[in-house]
Amino acid sequence: MAKFIVGLTGGIGSGKTTVANLFADKGITLVDADIVARQVVEPQSPGLQQIKQHFGEHICNTDGSLNRAVLRNIIFADDKELQWLNNLLHPLIRQTMLQQVAQATSAYVIMVVPLLFENGLDRLVNKTLVVDVAPEIQISRTSQRDNVPDSQVEQIITSQISRKDRLAKADDVIDNQGDLADLTVSVDALHNQYLKLAQQTL
Repeated sequence: MAKFIVGLTGGIGSGKTTVANLFADKGITLVDADIVARQVVEPQSPGLQQIKQHFGEHICNTDGSLNRAVLRNIIFADDKELQWLNNLLHPLIRQTMLQQVAQATSAYVIMVVPLLFENGLDRLVNKTLVVDVAPEIQISRTSQRDNVPDSQVEQIITSQISRKDRLAKADDVIDNQGDLADLTVSVDALHNQYLKLAQQTL
């Protein structure tokens, strides 16, 4: 049975997780790209085995888990290695996300993907939902949350699709510049809309 999928995205610090959790509170299954990205490189996983074969045993910690710091240093210094890793992981992540969607029992599914448009994953969803805030809010929220300098957050924002392009590609937009009460109202309205659309696609 075809599942109705909503692709939830937004820039760093926009509040994607807060919005996703409000949908989860309504019993909607979340399939989160960041969580799946960690699952496909868990110890003993085929993904990690291939990474180990390619980079060598030193890519793992003593407990068998992936040493992300070592891997990050390698791929940031070498575009070819980054490309190799993306070619390995992107199909694994996509396949695992689709398996999780297929197993979901809720009326529709929210796929939480920070780089939904950048990685072309919007092709997998029926609707795209963007959580939007002004860049200055993104910067202050993220620098406080992650305890990093503003300049680092600005770099991440620059590396993502522009706010203008993201909004242009969005089917639905949640403005997350108000408080939680405003956000809940927005999510309630969209939830009812997605329930109707999911019914129509059955």
